[in-house]
Amino acid sequence: MASNKGYPRCDVKVSEEERDFYEMKNRACEFYTRNKVPQQIENVLNEMFFAKPDDIYGYLANFFMKLSAPPRISGLNGREVYDSQGQLAVQAEVMCTIRNEQKVGLQLFQLLLNPGKNNNVFSSQMVLSAHHITTGLEWIKGPLSELLKGCDPCDQTGVDNILSDFFSARHQEDKETRRSQEEKNKEAEEEALPPPPPPPVSSKGKKAGETGTTKGASAEKLIPPCVPPEPEVPGSLAVGAVSLAVAKSGALIRDVPLYKHILALRSQSEFRVPVPLVTLLSCGKSSPGKLNLLEEVILIPRPGQRVAQVISMALQIHEELMRIMNSSTSKAGPMSEAGAPVLVCERPEQALDLVVEACGNLGLTPGEEIRLALNCAADRLMDYSKGKYEVIAGSLKSPDELVDMYQALLLKYPAVAALIQPLRKEDVDQWERLSSVIGASCSLLCDTSGLSASRAPPPALPGVKGRSQIIEYSIAVGLGVAYVRLGGLQGGHRLAKYNRLIAIEEELAQQGTLGREIHGLWTISEWGVHLCGTISQQLNTFGEKYSFSIY
Repeated sequence: MASNKGYPRCDVKVSEEERDFYEMKNRACEFYTRNKVPQQIENVLNEMFFAKPDDIYGYLANFFMKLSAPPRISGLNGREVYDSQGQLAVQAEVMCTIRNEQKVGLQLFQLLLNPGKNNNVFSSQMVLSAHHITTGLEWIKGPLSELLKGCDPCDQTGVDNILSDFFSARHQEDKETRRSQEEKNKEAEEEALPPPPPPPVSSKGKKAGETGTTKGASAEKLIPPCVPPEPEVPGSLAVGAVSLAVAKSGALIRDVPLYKHILALRSQSEFRVPVPLVTLLSCGKSSPGKLNLLEEVILIPRPGQRVAQVISMALQIHEELMRIMNSSTSKAGPMSEAGAPVLVCERPEQALDLVVEACGNLGLTPGEEIRLALNCAADRLMDYSKGKYEVIAGSLKSPDELVDMYQALLLKYPAVAALIQPLRKEDVDQWERLSSVIGASCSLLCDTSGLSASRAPPPALPGVKGRSQIIEYSIAVGLGVAYVRLGGLQGGHRLAKYNRLIAIEEELAQQGTLGREIHGLWTISEWGVHLCGTISQQLNTFGEKYSFSIY
């Protein structure tokens, strides 16, 4: 006789509590059956019986973890913070739901200002930065959070497509707003203009064709004015901040380093650790000496060296430089923000002579074991009232004279392999002349990020691509760039970055995924330009010949 235990009999009065319990049991059975829970439990129990693992519950956890739903973005949050240098920055938070728990991934995104201009411009940039950050936070907390809700944080391409579409729409709105404002301003200016003056009365005493110009006076050659940068869309920094925060969240979810997560987006199996360019000396306008021209002297190591070898050699050169500077009449100055000793210079030859002497004492031949790059920062030295560069305090040079100076300097110091920002971007003729004179033996590097969209960079100049300032060195490794500039060897945060590069290189070598060196040339052929865009845009923009500047 079949048992009716657990089921209500038709001739017995069932209480409401028993009926509810019976219905709940049916719903539970239906719920578990629909989600195949009994089937999966039976499978894992059978597998575990034959596997006989030491950690039974760990085996169960790993089995069901594979069956869990993929992580989803539940929202974004952002806040205004200050970075290590006291500058305004945006911190983006990506909140993800992972196995029914909410996790948070953070990304600090710095709004880089340009203090190389005059104080009035810098003050206006500070006001502009506050507006950018306020708008960026509104984007992060509002529309971007709604757009990305429910997205897979490991699907970087899909997330970046949403971010790009959103930014394209905001960019178009900003262009239309600016165009409308310009038209209103133009109409207001036309209404405020006074009537044109009457034509001048011709002088009877002057002969035809005679002008009021003093005889023998030669008109100064006018320099091209500084081209205003392309206006940025307020809040645009939020796009890069969120994209990088999502990339970090995806790396955490996949339990891989960020650089490996980014490389997986490129569908490549080999890694290349970028060659570090180390700042040896800081001079230039911010130093106590008269020399304004050379902001940094940078070490370019010989191709094929490991990161640890480069750092060891740079430390030896640094110690020898400090010994020479402390033993001379002029003591070594303080350390610069770039992490290198400040040298008091009157002429550019002094800095180069000091580096050559230090290398000679160590048995290093400049031009063979090492090469040098000079960060000239000439765009900060133009005296627009006189149309000349103040390369040394009280000494002015025209753009053509500055080209002659570079030519003479490179003839005397053939170890110099790159000039960074040797001229203003607007001095196109001098760029072409400098490229034709020294371009074969020395790379010319220029910051093109501030150029107007209507004005292209100087044409046919190999190596003039711009420079990038970012805060994530892991991106440089993940993108497979050739060179990375982390500054000097002073400061715990910089040495931590160098140590991390060494650790990454050792890890890749042990795993057999360290790519073959491709840096067969001494010269730096291109210098990457950072557009503050998404990770996917950077994957499409940067290649193996580009480099990053990370301070």
